[in-house]
Formats: sequence, structure tokens, C-alpha cells
Amino acid sequence: MLGHGSGGKLTRQLICDVFLPAFDNPVLGGMDDQAVLPSPKGKLAFTTDSFVVTPHFFPGGDIGKLAVCGTANDLAMCGARPLHLSASFILEEGLPIEDLRRVADSMRHECEGLGVHIVAGDTKVVPRGACDGLYLSTSGIGELGHGHTISCSGARPGDQILFSGTAGDHGIAVMAAREGIEFETELKSDCAAVWPLVRVLLEKRIEVHAMRDPTRGGVAGVLKEIAESSSVCIRVREAELPVRAEVRAACEMLGLDVLFVPNEGMFVAFVAPHDAERALHLMRAHPLGRNAQIVGEVLAAPAGSVYLRARAGGTRIVDLLPGEMLPRIC
Repeated sequence: MLGHGSGGKLTRQLICDVFLPAFDNPVLGGMDDQAVLPSPKGKLAFTTDSFVVTPHFFPGGDIGKLAVCGTANDLAMCGARPLHLSASFILEEGLPIEDLRRVADSMRHECEGLGVHIVAGDTKVVPRGACDGLYLSTSGIGELGHGHTISCSGARPGDQILFSGTAGDHGIAVMAAREGIEFETELKSDCAAVWPLVRVLLEKRIEVHAMRDPTRGGVAGVLKEIAESSSVCIRVREAELPVRAEVRAACEMLGLDVLFVPNEGMFVAFVAPHDAERALHLMRAHPLGRNAQIVGEVLAAPAGSVYLRARAGGTRIVDLLPGEMLPRIC
């Protein structure tokens, strides 16, 4: 009800009944308007994101898991260990409390797996029809414990391009759940926090120059952004990009290009050529990277360009989408 966002007794009741049991930690338990945190020794990374996915629950995840993983992954893509998160909930009047508990429990589970805490939060309730049940915003702070820079502008000619899993799982899984499309095998979103796998690469001193998780815009969007930011040319081989059979079939049926379908638990890594095979071995030995593959390489020119060597032969230019192919998937 609207009173849950009034700042009065109902708001406190909602916090005490739903959020504190799910996110309980000494900082949040202080119930202050700010979180006072210990200062880490290394540099800090800071990020924020909003999540409006529909439906809120889908095979392999939900909006709460998506929010925690998505924010943690944004930190991990520069090599930062996630430390603390905040969460802001926009609730539509009439949202079942049990749905909110389920989302909060899912967030707690993901936070526990990462060893992070939600240390600050906010709740607002809007009238019926003002939003689609639940919108969620999360921010995160991470610690950079290594000395080198991993950035979208860091790719260099000669780098090998590794993809940590199968392309398009999240986008097709969410779209199928939304539209009631059934597959012979159960397709799940790849929604996951990738920091444990990134940490392995960093601890083994793999020379990673750039990383990015292919969310909106998919693999193609990420490659194009890195090609432009790093002023390099990227060449990828379609035959090397892992794609599940059901995802490929769905894309063919719906006329979608799997290169542009989002993932939420995979990443693209640009690795120095002398470390590429060792990085691939490490990724495949980890549960989050068992389907990893080297999918291409970086050339010097023409700067800002991405070329795809098609499975059927021939080469085509890959560019950013002019619009959004799959809305409300994150």
C-alpha cells in the first residue's frame, strides 16, 4: 500500500519485516541515513545501475539477482573486488509482499556468495499503474587491488579476444518467459556474478587489457565500444562464438542476430597473446567459464571497426544497433 512509502510506521514495518532480515549487517542495522565504511587500501571503483526487467522472475534468475550480479559485474570488469552495495526499491501499490520477500532473499543469497553487504537503501511506493510492480536501482563500491589498468580503452593490436560462455542466453530466456515460448530443453538465463572467475585471472597474473560484460547490445555492442574506445580494429569468427542450439533456433525463428542478444553472466576479455591459451585453460577449469572460447583478435586498423568472419563464409561489418532489439531484459 502507499503507506509503506510514507516514512511512517508502515515504512518502518516494511523495513523491519522484509529488508533487515534479508540484508542484516551491522552497518545497515544502525538505521542511519548513511553508511560509514572502512577505507580500503587500494583505489576505489564506483558504479550504479537500474533494473526494470519484465517478468520479475524468469528461468535462472529474478530482478533481485540481476541487480546484485549486474552491479558487481560492472565493478569486476575493471578488476575491482565488490565490497559494498546500496539498493533503492520503487514499489507499485499492490505488489505482493511475498514477491518482495522473494526478491530480497534472492539478493541476500547473491550477496552472501560474493561476500558483500547491502549497507544502504531506500524505498518509495508509487500509485497503481505508475510502474510495472517493482523497479530496482543498485550502486556498488569495489576495491582495485592490482596495479595495472583494465579499461575499454586498453585493447591493443595482437590481443586475443576470449568470451567466457555461450552468447544470448539471458535475452532469449527472459523473452521466452515473457512471451510464453517453450523449448524442448529448459533454457535458463546465464545471470551470475563473474567476479570469482575474474579474480582467478588476476591472481594468476593474466595480462588482461580490457573486459566488458555484454548486457544491452550483446557481444556486438561490447566489441564495437571497445574498438572505438581503444582505436583498434576487431576481427571475430562466428564459428568460434559458443551459442546454445536452442538460442540459435530462437534467433532464427524470430529473426534476431545472436550477436546483439544480451548476457548477464558472461564477459569478453582482451588478453595479451602470450597469455591467451593459459587464460583459456583457467576459464574452462572454472564453473563460470567452462564454455569459454577464443573468438577473435585485435588488429591495428582500420581503427574503430569490427569485422565478423561468417560461419558460411565471407566477412561483414558489425555496427551498433540503431535502437533496442529486446527491451526490458535488465
